[in-house]
Amino acid sequence: MNKLSLYFRLVRLDKPIGILLLLWPTLIALWIAGAGRPNLWVVAIFTLGTVLMRSAGCAINDYADRDIDKHVKRTAERPITSGRIKGWEAVAVAAVLAILAFLLILPLNTLTKQMSVAAVIIAGTYPYFKRFFAIPQAYLGIAFGFGIPMAFAALWNEVPALAWWLLLANVFWAVAYDTEYAMVDRDDDLKIGIRTSAITFGRFDVAAVMFCYGAALAIILLCGWQVGLRWYFVAGVAVAAAIALYHYTLIRERDRMRCFYAFRHNNWLGAALFAGVALDYAFG
Repeated sequence: MNKLSLYFRLVRLDKPIGILLLLWPTLIALWIAGAGRPNLWVVAIFTLGTVLMRSAGCAINDYADRDIDKHVKRTAERPITSGRIKGWEAVAVAAVLAILAFLLILPLNTLTKQMSVAAVIIAGTYPYFKRFFAIPQAYLGIAFGFGIPMAFAALWNEVPALAWWLLLANVFWAVAYDTEYAMVDRDDDLKIGIRTSAITFGRFDVAAVMFCYGAALAIILLCGWQVGLRWYFVAGVAVAAAIALYHYTLIRERDRMRCFYAFRHNNWLGAALFAGVALDYAFG
């Protein structure tokens, strides 16, 4: 396997679900901030920036977890853990990608650039939160949702309370889907002492996932209603709620592969929410 393909795997371009889970909340924020007609140049910048920053985050995550991943079945063959690339290479890849992402936003306003610094710090420190934080998935929700306040900053040159409420909704959503993900590795994580929400919630893990889905969708519904979104948007939220209920049927027995499928299926939940927002602005 050549270096290029190893770097491709390092930044998970072969597994785009992470990109989509970052992209949907960012697009929702751009559509709301742009009243259904966001500047397409800004949309392009944020879309490419999402790909670059998620890729950088994966590289730094694998560097931080290089001595942990070898003890987890699902991650034992990752490029760094398996010894096929060096740790310094992952750091270099992450740095180059982060620099490219920053260059992308140079045409945008100062507030957006300032917030991008915070975004890099949050993304870079997330991998270390699982060492001590009982629910690191909440911090992941901030990292995965920071495109929300940045979208408002780029289009409004300010970050209203609405943006922070949408970010809070994303935190709840991330705790839901990443707990499903953590349920896959729970046995391995218990052995090596990693903190995850699946371990913290214990036997209430399924209930916690469903509560977080409910909280996320309730906040999004209220935010959308506040800005004048109506029936197409409500329909999108209803479809997302139905998808969340489907996930309950997948995770209630705590089967590893079904939990992993539920995690990946969150792409469709995010797509339903974005479709509701976009259609409401287009036809509502």
